[in-house]
Amino acid sequence: MMRSAIIGVMVCLCLALNMVQASAQEAEASPPPNLPPPTVVTPPLPPMETVEADISTRSLEVTTGFTGHEIVVFGAIDNSQAPKDDAAGYYDVVVVVEGTPFPIVARRKSEVGGVWMNTSSITFNSVPSYYAIASSKPIEEIAGPAVLERHAIGFRHIKMMPAGNSGAGLKDSQLAAFRSAVIRLKQRKDLYVLEPEGVDFVGRSLFRSTISLPANIPVGPLVARTYLFRDGEVVSAHIARVTLHRAGIERLVHNFAFVYPASYGLLAVIIAVLSGLLASVLFRRKTA
Repeated sequence: MMRSAIIGVMVCLCLALNMVQASAQEAEASPPPNLPPPTVVTPPLPPMETVEADISTRSLEVTTGFTGHEIVVFGAIDNSQAPKDDAAGYYDVVVVVEGTPFPIVARRKSEVGGVWMNTSSITFNSVPSYYAIASSKPIEEIAGPAVLERHAIGFRHIKMMPAGNSGAGLKDSQLAAFRSAVIRLKQRKDLYVLEPEGVDFVGRSLFRSTISLPANIPVGPLVARTYLFRDGEVVSAHIARVTLHRAGIERLVHNFAFVYPASYGLLAVIIAVLSGLLASVLFRRKTA
């Protein structure tokens, strides 16, 4: 009796062991459950830098006593990432002040039979009447030619295209010579200005620049474009505008000349004749 009980217990243990092994094999054979992928936490990117700028004056009156004026372009770099208190080594700022574009005719003189005369000319469709560049350092050290060309920064990259068929038959070298002559004449009149170190940084994000407007600047709107550079690329840009308008007697004379050109010409002739007669009378009295 005891022997039969022991044999039964051993049989039950063997069956239980076989069931455990079978369950383990089934667990190994079955595919693992679908677990969600681990979540990778990335740190947030720093906010993008932007430039904000303004001008010391938005409206400027041009009278007969106008001798020029200075405007101050100032601004700040929002979200500046400059590692130090001085942003000069981390960012570069370029300020471009551009006047109203007008057509312009460039002529070339040559000696023909001992007489100098105009032998060729070209009309440029749109040439800025005023163009000033102020930068934190020379623009060639700030960005490459492709970037400067894209944003029309620099005398070499001014949008100056021939009007219609004006430049037909001219070689690229001849066209470049006309362009250089126009820029050179504008520089002599102080209408094209280049200030390679004309932008000063104040602290980590502030900057300022002084632009001189000559007395002979054409009247009209001016556009001030401010570019923020980092590693040779434009990070941000800002546009502000200045209006130059005539005032006083100059405005009255200008409006009268353009609205009533025939009357203005006749009045000018009458004034010239009367001035000549008055001068002759005065000289006769002195000689008598």
